[in-house]
Amino acid sequence: MDVTTRWNSSLEMLGRFLEQQPAISAALMSPDVRRRESDLCTLTETDITTAEDVVRCLGPMKTATLAISEEESPTMSMVAPLQVQLLNQMACTAEDTAIIKELKTAVHQNLSSRYEGLKETLCVASSLDPRFKTLPFLSDEAREAVFLKLTSEAAHQNPSSDNTTPEQEDPHGSIDVAAPALGPTQPKRPKDSALMALLGSAYTPATPPEKRTTSERAEEEVATYRKVPAISLSENPLRWWQVHAEDFPLLSGLAKEYLCIPGTSVPSERVFSTAGDIVSAQRSCLTPQHVDQLLFLHKNYKIPEV
Repeated sequence: MDVTTRWNSSLEMLGRFLEQQPAISAALMSPDVRRRESDLCTLTETDITTAEDVVRCLGPMKTATLAISEEESPTMSMVAPLQVQLLNQMACTAEDTAIIKELKTAVHQNLSSRYEGLKETLCVASSLDPRFKTLPFLSDEAREAVFLKLTSEAAHQNPSSDNTTPEQEDPHGSIDVAAPALGPTQPKRPKDSALMALLGSAYTPATPPEKRTTSERAEEEVATYRKVPAISLSENPLRWWQVHAEDFPLLSGLAKEYLCIPGTSVPSERVFSTAGDIVSAQRSCLTPQHVDQLLFLHKNYKIPEV
């Protein structure tokens, strides 16, 4: 059952052996088995201890793999915090055996070489996830740099900052110019009502606030967003953004761009696996259109629980 390209299959195999090891040892000690097999090959006590250390060492890697392979919640924002956490857990200690030190060193070197050109992008994605937005895995300087990057990108969410109204804009980018009037016209001044004459001095309309630039709005949104408490790791960040989209219109647009990116290729691989289950020898006459529809329904249609 071992799969070479999936390391967790080997880990699960070791875990199952350790779980069933007492029963396996009892079966191998059976007189019937020893009568048929004179030379039984089994693990020594040292091998079993090493297997237990390997399963314990790689347990966090398996948990991280399962977490980042989900499809119900964003996964790209998990990559940066998970990488830092795994690097910390893969640091060698004085109590580690020689085999465990060798294993941890190999994993640490492999993880350290990943995402060299994507660290800034991954950290921005984590900052847009209300679960990880405090970025505790970064230094203070690196954290401020990430939020400066976030502010800069949020400021470009609404590039049109001029005062041109929609009626003045042309679909092709030009601005319509009104035709010249035949003669000078003076706007008619509305007559003051009786209510205005009596109460106008006491109820003067407030002066409208000055129009802020997109950069100022972005800075204010990021500052307010950083003050909002982070949500628990069990909550769905997409639902949080659905509720707070109107509070952070610029940042919510960025969240849609970043959080929709899967952190792994697992979702696409699952689509191919599902297609292999649908198109079989007994269903070889399905048209490509029907296969697409069946795949779409399988991935998106949810039967409500009764």
